Amino acid sequence: MTGILFGSFAVLAILGLPIAVVLGLSSIVALATYTEIPLMVVAQRMFTATDSFPLMAIPFFMMAGALMETGGISRRLINLANKIVGGLPGGLALVGIVTCMFFAAISGSGPATVAAIGSILIPAMVDAGYDLGFAAAVMAAAGAIGVIIPPSIPMVTYGVVGGVSIGSIFLGGFGSGIVVGLSLIIVAYVISKKRGYRGSEKRSSFIDLLKAIKDAFWALLMPVIILGGIYGGIFTPTEAAAVAVVYGFIVGFFIYRELKIKDLPRIFINTAVSTSVVMFIIATAQVFGWIMTSQRIPEAIAQGFINFSSNPYVILLLVNILLLIVGCFMETNAAIIILAPIFIPLMIKIGVDPILFGIIMVVNLAIGMVTPPLGVNLFVACGIGKLTLERISKAVVPFILAMVVALVLITYIPDISMFLPRMLMGNK
Repeated sequence: MTGILFGSFAVLAILGLPIAVVLGLSSIVALATYTEIPLMVVAQRMFTATDSFPLMAIPFFMMAGALMETGGISRRLINLANKIVGGLPGGLALVGIVTCMFFAAISGSGPATVAAIGSILIPAMVDAGYDLGFAAAVMAAAGAIGVIIPPSIPMVTYGVVGGVSIGSIFLGGFGSGIVVGLSLIIVAYVISKKRGYRGSEKRSSFIDLLKAIKDAFWALLMPVIILGGIYGGIFTPTEAAAVAVVYGFIVGFFIYRELKIKDLPRIFINTAVSTSVVMFIIATAQVFGWIMTSQRIPEAIAQGFINFSSNPYVILLLVNILLLIVGCFMETNAAIIILAPIFIPLMIKIGVDPILFGIIMVVNLAIGMVTPPLGVNLFVACGIGKLTLERISKAVVPFILAMVVALVLITYIPDISMFLPRMLMGNK
């Protein structure tokens, strides 16, 4: 049965079917071929997978990000980032990375972050004389921070699948996101200095910075309210997502006054479509994972790692390599649902906190968003910059290497991710 499951998965994936269809059909083929279990169970399992209160956070965070993006937040955050780092060599590239770090605290989605910030900055960088491939690669890589700094949709998925506190894993994302962001800033700065990409001609004064902070105040306040409410015990992550939608509407419509009633149907439709895609993947991935569990595949894989080495550092290295490879070919939420139940028991056995492993897993799969052939951030940046996948793939290599270095630091220096959860949530 295992051979049929993975064999049909490989064949369907090679044929280019959507990952949700691949997971669902391969599960049906395996069940129909080797068991007498009625296929009605597939529908029941799919429904059970999505019938989850915490998963309601996904559409709400998607909608909140769309409301804030349409409501003028992107421009204000870019202006603020420009006042902070715009005067340095490669100023616009650095502005893009810093803005993505800000926007990540609102969006929760990598592709959405690339679309919101890249649509403004990629053309601006090209107009300023930056290479198009470099400009698109910077934004594709920086957009990956959108799923590392909370709120993060993959973190919500991991928390549900792994039975881990979503609030704690959100906290762990801050340190990790900053480390990844700094690694990208260093690479962008070095390349820009070498190629002669200049920053803003006029250096910003402290007064200019204060004005930019004031202009972006309501945007910056959103993550404070949402995350502060979670960690203060005022509301759950799902309730926080609903509050984010209300806050995003109020700020965009009444304060910034750039969100119009005519924009709402498009936002609702886009949110519904994006949510349905994610939920379909979650549903079929759960069926696939259920079959794997019934065949005791997770235990076999975990035992294989233990048999290869009992050294936690070696096991973490092997798991990272595997996740980096998986990230190149599989959608993030599907990978989490299938692989988290396999590796969490292994991590507990070797003494790695499930919260730390959740951060490691999300960072790995975030890197997968910028690695060919299925890097979704690359596709979004290619669409904005109107360039080929081959060109952006070459330009993004230095940024991928920087993110891998950041991943190594996050993996082997736990305090980067665990300092805030231990301090504020009491995790040991």
